[in-house]
Amino acid sequence: MREYLLTLCITAAVTYLLTGPVRKFAIVAGAMPDIRARDVHREPTPRLGGIAMFFGLCAGLLVADHLTNLSEVFEKSNEPRALLSGAALIWLIGVLDDKFEIDALIKLGGQMIAAGVMVVQGLTILWIPLPGVGTVALTQWQGTLLTVALVVITINAVNFVDGLDGLAAGMVCIAAAAFFMYAYRIWYSYGIEAAAPASLFAAILMGMCLGFLPHNMHPARIFMGDSGSMLIGLVLAAGAISVTGQVDPDVMKLFSGSERNTVHQMVPVYIPLLMPLTIIAIPAADLILAIVRRTWRGQSPFAADRGHLHHRLLEIGHSHSRAVLIMYFWSALIAFGALTYSVNSASMWIVLGVVVLSAVGLVLLLLPRFTPRAPRWAERFVPPRYRRRGAVAVEAEPVPAVDADEERVPVAAGVSGVNGATAVGPRSRAR
Repeated sequence: MREYLLTLCITAAVTYLLTGPVRKFAIVAGAMPDIRARDVHREPTPRLGGIAMFFGLCAGLLVADHLTNLSEVFEKSNEPRALLSGAALIWLIGVLDDKFEIDALIKLGGQMIAAGVMVVQGLTILWIPLPGVGTVALTQWQGTLLTVALVVITINAVNFVDGLDGLAAGMVCIAAAAFFMYAYRIWYSYGIEAAAPASLFAAILMGMCLGFLPHNMHPARIFMGDSGSMLIGLVLAAGAISVTGQVDPDVMKLFSGSERNTVHQMVPVYIPLLMPLTIIAIPAADLILAIVRRTWRGQSPFAADRGHLHHRLLEIGHSHSRAVLIMYFWSALIAFGALTYSVNSASMWIVLGVVVLSAVGLVLLLLPRFTPRAPRWAERFVPPRYRRRGAVAVEAEPVPAVDADEERVPVAAGVSGVNGATAVGPRSRAR
């Protein structure tokens, strides 16, 4: 566990330290598109944050290769090299898209090629568990198609959810934390070495997201762009493919006892297939609602609008940060609920706990204007907006009123005072 923690910290530190210079490079390179009508942010912000995340990935793999226990992963498996190859390709495509905005079909082809590169090097699904059947071995073509499909779906799901400052990185970090706990349990409790690469991938993915989040929280100083969203989506998919397609369920000795007990014991085997869906669940619901909404209005399903879930949260009165935290909450509830159920699927307390937390989440959705206040003894440790009135005098700058119906005018890059206008300019105080 200490070596995983060290790898996570090194990855996070490298990503964090490189994000600042990458931001300056993005500004110089002109990777700061004008604001579109459907964008939530109001100031031009540089992209290319995926550059720092990619070098954080490389640093994490390099450190793990020189650690005593984790070095065995590189000796016994070719999966880390397969991940690095696919990540380099998808990252390069993302960088080009952040700068030149390449065609969507070209990006889709690049995603499929990156998945194919990993399959060629051995990172593929070899078998899948089926209820009532057991482990079913897949042919080469079946495994390749299933692997490519999982990679492409996960990459685009992460890319789709990247709509608010810190949203994609935080949700993926939550999913990676839950996935690490599952993969580490398979490796440590069952003694299955084939689960070690998945644990390593999840630890590195958490480091990439945690290192980037301080720069990406609202108001964001830099966006990860497609170079970052597609990269972390591929790493998340690689971990799921590794532990699903390489770990033989027969080794876990789950097919024993009565049929009912076997069904309960088989639940952990399906978690790797379901865990990537925890990051897809919210975007998938958003996608379905968007298609229904647009077709009901007689528009094309691909027409861009401001009706996504995060737009809805902002419209009903939630602040930018609060909307992100609400979506964090639902992601954690889905991910860790599935993880807990995999440990003890026969307990009703888990189901009741998920129901209670869901009710709490619904209450939070209905209280957009409610601001929690910290106790007086903790006021000095929290931001001013969570302190009681009169506790600390905070100088506030007058904010001009903005008409809600006023059409948003794109702000040209290079205007003094906006996010990303200068590499060393003051951070925007807008909330």
